[in-house]
Amino acid sequence: MIGKKTILIAGTLLAVTTTVQAAGYPDKPISLVIGFPPGGGADNVARVYADHLAKTLKQPVIVENRPGAGSTIAAAHVARAKPDGYTIFMGNSSVMGSDNVLYKVAYTPDSFIPVSRLTTSPMILIASKKSGIGSVQDLLEKSKKEPGRLTFASSGNGVITHLAGVEFLRLSGRDLLHVPFKGGAPATQSVAAGDTDISFATAPSAKAMIDTGKVKGLAITSKTPSRVISQYKPIDQSGLKGYNITNWWGIFVPAGTPRSVIDTLFAATGKVLAGPAVKKNLTANFEEVNPSASQEEFVQFARTEGKLGLDLARESLQTKN
Repeated sequence: MIGKKTILIAGTLLAVTTTVQAAGYPDKPISLVIGFPPGGGADNVARVYADHLAKTLKQPVIVENRPGAGSTIAAAHVARAKPDGYTIFMGNSSVMGSDNVLYKVAYTPDSFIPVSRLTTSPMILIASKKSGIGSVQDLLEKSKKEPGRLTFASSGNGVITHLAGVEFLRLSGRDLLHVPFKGGAPATQSVAAGDTDISFATAPSAKAMIDTGKVKGLAITSKTPSRVISQYKPIDQSGLKGYNITNWWGIFVPAGTPRSVIDTLFAATGKVLAGPAVKKNLTANFEEVNPSASQEEFVQFARTEGKLGLDLARESLQTKN
């Protein structure tokens, strides 16, 4: 039988070892995992962040794209990872709620520790030029006349671009067919090609297609005007009162990650986001830098947003979308 003294000594040694390891953090490359493919809005934010985080921490930060099943493949990978700060996740509200409703996943919100918010931004409602939809009012009228015939593309079931569509359907009472893709780039490309009619796209993904001239930006999803996307009015002011959805990206680590590692990542993230080059790049791609005031503030923010996402996910299960 193992005595209490032996267990106490073993526990003390483990605590000391963890503290020593965390104190030297980081001393090897860090993997930044995202649930979307290269070329979309999430990928751009991740690469800008990773590049400057590497300079701040003086260790390589490698972006690891693991798209599919919303962003749950990537999230599950991080949830299973060793909680030492060398595998971190960039995600949003889905990992804090909706994933557990729309997918069979082995993790819960408690499998992650929110570290810091990176950016916030409304999404942009875009329409294919082939659709003939030139405004939010056009969309409302056309979808009323042709229920179930118009399609909206998203970057995957349960992610924010899907839930934005669910909220539009809920408030408008319209019936549109949801077409999920593995990422924002293929979703917006489908709109540009005319294969789908509209998308509530993340701002960087929308901008890339708007710049081609093959899609039209109609409105933004936040209730208030945006400082970085001032050319578009809110959907709330364009025909659908009460509509308000905002996308954000943040950093998460597996549960059990040492406090000192979390503090190091939080401080480094703040330094990264304060950099003029980072702000310029992200603003140019319609992302507003919005660091958390504290790690604790981000924990509360992520949980609140997760609850909102969870409610919309449950709403989507009541319909075919």
